[in-house]
Amino acid sequence: MELKFLLDTNVVIAQLANELPKSGADFIDNLVPAISVVSKIELLGWHKASKKDIEQIQTFISQALVLPLEEDVVQETIRLRQIYKIKTPDAIIAATALVHGLTLVSRNVPDFSSIPKLNVIDPWKL
Repeated sequence: MELKFLLDTNVVIAQLANELPKSGADFIDNLVPAISVVSKIELLGWHKASKKDIEQIQTFISQALVLPLEEDVVQETIRLRQIYKIKTPDAIIAATALVHGLTLVSRNVPDFSSIPKLNVIDPWKL
């Protein structure tokens, strides 16, 4: 399968908790799972996660492609922060999608709407 989509942290959490609508869950199930290293940090650093949650997250991450924070992503993140004034984690996730030519899958579409070249889809609205 070709890599086309980058999952935002909120989508991974919802998918693991079975909180996505069926159409969104089916969509996610048919993807090559890819996340930013920021999502890995957010998922495993979640202070409310139980031991069971962490095990489930670790299983997901072991099956996902975790895209690293490469220098081109760093430079794009800096550019996005300077121009669009978005939070650093969101800027890293957006930059990762842009650098790799991926569509971002996120429930927080408004957080990314100011970035014109970033394609974002909401799996709750599929």
